[in-house]
Amino acid sequence: MAEKIIISCKNISKSFSDGKLNVEVLKGVNLSVKAGEKLAIVGSSGSGKSTLLHILGGLDLPSKGEVNILGNNIAALSDADRGILRNRSIGFIYQFHHLLPEFTALENVAMPLLIRGVDVKIAQENAEIMLDKVGLKERINHKPGQLSGGERQRAAIARALVTRPKVIMADEPTGNLDQRTALKVFELMQELNNELKTAFVIVTHDLILARKMDKTYQLMEGVLTH
Repeated sequence: MAEKIIISCKNISKSFSDGKLNVEVLKGVNLSVKAGEKLAIVGSSGSGKSTLLHILGGLDLPSKGEVNILGNNIAALSDADRGILRNRSIGFIYQFHHLLPEFTALENVAMPLLIRGVDVKIAQENAEIMLDKVGLKERINHKPGQLSGGERQRAAIARALVTRPKVIMADEPTGNLDQRTALKVFELMQELNNELKTAFVIVTHDLILARKMDKTYQLMEGVLTH
């Protein structure tokens, strides 16, 4: 049986206006992400990696071309429907964890489920299970300021995975960590990929991390090559 394609993009381009200049950041990009697949996208700063990740995740729309997430053409959806699709199908991890400082790890991880309308008790039970998976069972009532950098990033991974998404979009997920902690975070992502069959699309400068993926793509001057 053919592997299910979670995300596909066909000939996408993205341009931004900078005064009188029209800057083309992405040029005719084609890419597909299959269920359970791990992809790395590498490239220098300013090459358009984050822009591509945002488009693949439905946070932004291409100027040209078509992006399909689980068979849905994202340009044909309303903003509200795109938001629902993201909440149900995609998790996001960033270089800086973006945890809300006033909430505990448990409350932060439960948040995407609460946004979905899940009962508070069920949301917190699921958040506790996911925090246990990432090794933070003893830290669930700690706020981000009471956690180390590696612990905050693991909490961010738990938050991204708590909705059991089909794919995780990770923008420099280990970029703010030392090499040892980065390796632990990668091993955790690998375990969760094996266990939950979640696909990962990782934008990274870290070539060691990139080589551990199933496929590595390079983005240079807006052109994606494999």
